[in-house]
Amino acid sequence: MTFRSRLRAFVVLALAALSLSGCGYNVIPTKEEAAKAAWAEVQNQYQRRADLVPNLVATVQGYAKQEKEVLTQVTEARAKATAIHLDANDLTDPDKVKALQGAQAQLSGALGRLLAVSENYPELKSNQNFLALQSQLEGTENRIAVARQDYNGVATQYNTSIRRFPRSLLAGMFGFDKKPLFTASTESRDVPTVDLGPAPSEAPSTTAPPTTVKP
Repeated sequence: MTFRSRLRAFVVLALAALSLSGCGYNVIPTKEEAAKAAWAEVQNQYQRRADLVPNLVATVQGYAKQEKEVLTQVTEARAKATAIHLDANDLTDPDKVKALQGAQAQLSGALGRLLAVSENYPELKSNQNFLALQSQLEGTENRIAVARQDYNGVATQYNTSIRRFPRSLLAGMFGFDKKPLFTASTESRDVPTVDLGPAPSEAPSTTAPPTTVKP
């Protein structure tokens, strides 16, 4: 290739780069990386909750072995939830995201039933280890809700970005796909919140609170 040919090729590439930059191409991967980072935080909080489950089950089992069905449900729900792994590249597959949401909602429901059952065991409710685990679980549930909201926010920004002209053309050319959002499932709407129980002056409740965990 002659010097003139190399110069011509360089100019063409430079003009192409300037054209992409002028169209806002760089905005797309920047927003996509933000969505990936937010998704990683969701995964971290899911794992944090899963890590609490074995100790919680073991503690409850020490006081309420007869609640075998509920304990088994929690253990099985945790196994199912932790068996589904989604990395950032899977976020463009709505079926995989839906499967993950369903498994996590089942785990939330099983934990809610376990905590509701614990209301029937005063000695368990006064156990310091159990109280600490309840508190950690409550905090984790809140962090999960915040992390999912944050992900929805940045994913929506990314989705909007790739729909707008001329970025929509660039997104199609370079394979940038829409990210699914978290939505409330029927199971998650039926899940009771993690309740730390009544104040010492109140009588213990034997039923789960009717409120629901935010998706």
